[in-house]
Amino acid sequence: MDSHGSSFSSLNSYFGALADTPNRFARRAGSVSTSFEEMSGIRARSGPDMKKSLRWFDLVGFGLGGMVGAGVFVTTGRACSLYAGPAVVLSYAIAGLCALLSAFCYTEFAVDMPVAGGAFSYIRVTFGEFAAFLTGANLIIDYVLSNAAVARSFTAYFATAIGLSTESKWRITISVLPKGFNEIDIVAVAVVLILTLVICYSTRESSVLNMLLTALHILFIFFVILVGFWRGEWKNFTEPSNPKLPDGFFPFGAPGVFKGAAMVYLSYIGYDAVSTMAEEVKNPVKDIPIAVTGSVILVAILYCLMAASMSKLLPYDMMNTDAPFSAAFRRGPDGYRWMTNVIGAGASFGILTSMLVAMLGQARYMCVIGRSNVVPAWFARVHPRTSTPVNASAFLGICTSAIALFTDLNVLLNLVSIGTLFVFYMVANAVIYKRYVSVGTTNPWPTLSFLFCFSLTSIIFTLIWRLVPPGKPKAFMLSACTVIAIAVLQLFNCVVPQARKPEFWGVPFMPWIPSISIFLNIFLLGSLDGPSHLRFGFFSTLVVLLYVLYSVHASFDAEGDGTLSQKNGDIMKESNESEDHSLKV
Repeated sequence: MDSHGSSFSSLNSYFGALADTPNRFARRAGSVSTSFEEMSGIRARSGPDMKKSLRWFDLVGFGLGGMVGAGVFVTTGRACSLYAGPAVVLSYAIAGLCALLSAFCYTEFAVDMPVAGGAFSYIRVTFGEFAAFLTGANLIIDYVLSNAAVARSFTAYFATAIGLSTESKWRITISVLPKGFNEIDIVAVAVVLILTLVICYSTRESSVLNMLLTALHILFIFFVILVGFWRGEWKNFTEPSNPKLPDGFFPFGAPGVFKGAAMVYLSYIGYDAVSTMAEEVKNPVKDIPIAVTGSVILVAILYCLMAASMSKLLPYDMMNTDAPFSAAFRRGPDGYRWMTNVIGAGASFGILTSMLVAMLGQARYMCVIGRSNVVPAWFARVHPRTSTPVNASAFLGICTSAIALFTDLNVLLNLVSIGTLFVFYMVANAVIYKRYVSVGTTNPWPTLSFLFCFSLTSIIFTLIWRLVPPGKPKAFMLSACTVIAIAVLQLFNCVVPQARKPEFWGVPFMPWIPSISIFLNIFLLGSLDGPSHLRFGFFSTLVVLLYVLYSVHASFDAEGDGTLSQKNGDIMKESNESEDHSLKV
């Protein structure tokens, strides 16, 4: 190619590029970079470096702020009343274990390659450009849509905090617009734009604001836990208010507990945004493992205590599925209605922290995607004065505020679920691939074959769990799948040697922990409803179209300019020396 961007220099050039799409796709879709390239040349495309101003306590604050948001105030009631009953405490524990296993995979990549791209960069150095773009773009879509939904819910919670019966007083109804898009929420837009200005101004100041709001939110959570245990009754753990309903701690059995875990797992989503801060951490080797794993463990403990507190307050069949905590206090006979105002205030702090962390994360994802030339490089620019990705932050902030202005997004639980679980699944696969395959020196097919077989077995197990009626045949088929999965895993562990081992921090018990994470993510994906999968398919189709119509041609042009490397089979071998160097940068 003559120069970068030549595919778009004229209509004739673009139509010629479209005609050559199959060849370009075959050349670029599997193209990979190396850790060293991500740490040096690719990062340099943003211009000034992002300022290294964060320590482990900043990252723990971001992790807590990102996870302890509005989700727990919705997921707990639904999971308890519809699926798990009082055993929702175990659902939170199981979901916390799943999150911790995924966090291990994120941590190994973040320590080895402390760049702002998070999952996008991790998948790009393993499975190539197209897989990275598909996962990264879906994650950004999830971030933007969920932030818009959470921004609108801030209006409702803040109205509760100051004693208003409804948030509609702050919304303007336009009758000519279709239902669901006809309530204009100015408060939600104002919140999004203010937070956008904060994250554009400084990452350090964003951390201070996040830690302040998170501290207030954690105090509120402790208050709710203490009051719940004080006012509640232990009999509510085993006795529903309607004696005709199933009783006991496990009213719906083990299936109900796992269905509840699939639902409440969404409350843990947010720790992945911590990995996007890696480029701004002073000591990533030490601080990132402490922050990611520590924040997940702390949040799991808080969630289990909150679930136990709520279960002690009310029988599971009396739970309000939309606002369980405020409804639980409102039903009490002791005049604790003022607690609903406190809950509204606490939830408002949680919403602000979760939005702040998510908006920081989404901007850094977009920034690094811009560095790879699959979206315009304008998104990759870092402002020389603020040392933040201002362009990406402002663009996504405006998109979020536009959606929050019109759209009533009542499906918050499903908006962020399937796309993010898919990304977690991909990262777990990628960490195994990176350990066992060294580009240019190791045959990748044994590892790819294992990942395919293990995923296929996990999918079959999940389908049997969901579709086959209870009985001995179902138990036999599930047992057979479990034995096959363990056998495949053990065979891979014994036969295929690791191509590299991390110098500073790595996932323990490789490949068992990432494999368990793969299974759990597939299992939880299978527990989601049909509309979630349709949404994922719809947005994934849009992402593929964007890649085919624009990204692959921009990437091909960049390769012609020498800006990007060629496809997997053509790149230079990645030496151990460059890997070790990238760890120390």
